[in-house]
Amino acid sequence: MAQIALPLSVGSGARPSRIVVGSANAAALAACERPEQWPYRTAVLFGPPRSGKSLIARWFAESDRGESIDDAERIDETALFHRWNRAQESGTPLLLVCNGEEGSWRIALPDLASRLGAALHLTIGAPDDAMLAELIAIHAELRGLALGEGAGSYLVPRAERSHIAVERLVAAIDRLSLERKQPATQAIWRDALEELSGVSQPRLL
Repeated sequence: MAQIALPLSVGSGARPSRIVVGSANAAALAACERPEQWPYRTAVLFGPPRSGKSLIARWFAESDRGESIDDAERIDETALFHRWNRAQESGTPLLLVCNGEEGSWRIALPDLASRLGAALHLTIGAPDDAMLAELIAIHAELRGLALGEGAGSYLVPRAERSHIAVERLVAAIDRLSLERKQPATQAIWRDALEELSGVSQPRLL
């Protein structure tokens, strides 16, 4: 599984320092490597919560590919329109990051709506098995959590297929391990899955 490292500043906190590249985001990342090909040098990146959109925005800006604006849907539309105009005047590629699915961002300002409607639209999807396993490993690493042998093969088929669900699963495993003062092995993986899904997991005899 490929990864893209990010230069982190001091005090960045417990957040991933690299982007896991998989089926969910490979097309979006490939497009971000060639911003000179974007219509009007503008792209809008959509994706679900905690799916790495902000990491991609940071990588895009810090690699000097252009300017990125996170949570673009929360910015005043007139101010955002002026930012778009300045980017066009300077020839700077502009990556806008929006929470949610494509079509979820309702823009009221006609001029901004027409400009962004003509931009390249990119989407981050759900992770496949290989990406899910890598995300589990990264979130465990961030927490200093040692997952026992076979964690990936046990958790991946049973975990919900979303970035935020993986983060919550690893957090639950970590919490149960600390509460019980036990290593994070299969009994705790199973209980964490049950806690999050409300569905009992099969127990091996």
